[in-house]
Amino acid sequence: MAAYDDYTVAIVCAIGFEMSAVRYMLDKEHTRLPTRDGDSNMYTLGELSGHNIALACLPGSQGKGAAAVVATNMARTFPSIKWRFLVGIGGGVPSSKHDIRLGDVVVSMPEGQYGGVVQYDLGKDKDDSFQLKGFLSAPPSLLRSAVETMRSNHFVQDNKVEEYVSAMLRLGSRLKVYARPHADTDVLFDEGYPHPPIPRPARAFEGPEIHYGLIASGDRVMKSTAKRNQEVQNIGDILCFEMEAAGLMTEFSCIVIRGISDYADSHKSDDWQHNAAAAAAACAKELLTYVDPQKARTKETSSDEVSAVQGQSRTSPSFHGRGVQNMGSFSVGRNMVIS
Repeated sequence: MAAYDDYTVAIVCAIGFEMSAVRYMLDKEHTRLPTRDGDSNMYTLGELSGHNIALACLPGSQGKGAAAVVATNMARTFPSIKWRFLVGIGGGVPSSKHDIRLGDVVVSMPEGQYGGVVQYDLGKDKDDSFQLKGFLSAPPSLLRSAVETMRSNHFVQDNKVEEYVSAMLRLGSRLKVYARPHADTDVLFDEGYPHPPIPRPARAFEGPEIHYGLIASGDRVMKSTAKRNQEVQNIGDILCFEMEAAGLMTEFSCIVIRGISDYADSHKSDDWQHNAAAAAAACAKELLTYVDPQKARTKETSSDEVSAVQGQSRTSPSFHGRGVQNMGSFSVGRNMVIS
């Protein structure tokens, strides 16, 4: 039986069906370990792309606060956790630059002044504007290098999302709920209501695409095209809205992977939620294939961490670590790393 120290990857999900999507992507599920005092989380343990992973789900409540509590408990119970993933669904932001569609995936990556995730509802109201406050650190440099390698590979080969989801569906008939809905149900509307749908050309590749960039995180569910577009105008090139990343990333650097289940507008429905969760889980599984599990160490990242990325010879300089937060004055949390 594996021990707590054997697990080096943490995956956090907000909703039960997101957690199940990751669970049934596992290559092997491990026997549960005894619950530790003071930890209210329930864990699914297993192997994913060669990594020992601990999977946790928020306890029936969503939002930043719940995510922060779950992640903090995981850090105490699994002291060797090196890489963290937040995996689930989000509301996409299609634009002329980004042809985001339902069932696609967004991976958080630095964009402009932001490290990959921005807390769009943290700040102060001024007479004629809203001023954002705070800074969430970028994902670990090794994971960013792995993302760039995967992204480069997808110029000449398809991503594995559809392959991994299909394999999951074969595990049991009840998992068919995660199957991809018909493309006719993917309808995008322009701002205003009521209104006709926006015509979009069919894609050459019918499967999900992966997009990389900025994810907006806040405590409220985004269900307005006008408000969605206003946040984009205020912040920049947002690809996705969600509700948990800011809570986790205040303390822990991580990669956020969101399957697109709606367009963060008034037409929001549940039709694509399960498939979007499966797509996000499959993307996490593929991304981990680019990270050498033998390079996972309890010690924080060293200057040669990039060698753990298969086929990647160098990475750009970065600033990352746990607990990097600027709330008017600049403060730094524990285990900061500059590489």
